[in-house]
Amino acid sequence: MSKYKYEVIIYWSAEDEAFIAEAPELPGCAADGSTYSEVLKNLETIIDEWIETAKELNRPIPEPKGRLVFA
Repeated sequence: MSKYKYEVIIYWSAEDEAFIAEAPELPGCAADGSTYSEVLKNLETIIDEWIETAKELNRPIPEPKGRLVFA
């Protein structure tokens, strides 16, 4: 189970031939992978790095808001 509560969007990219996962609340925070499991694992690593960089630069870290878009 993820330690993060940010919304995650996963989609298949035919151009990249990979799944793409984005955390929209963290600008520019995205990862790719060949499976759902892999892309989520990769995104958690990127979220860790995003948050660490924000701390180093004294930038605000958004609180997770949960679901942002309703289908």
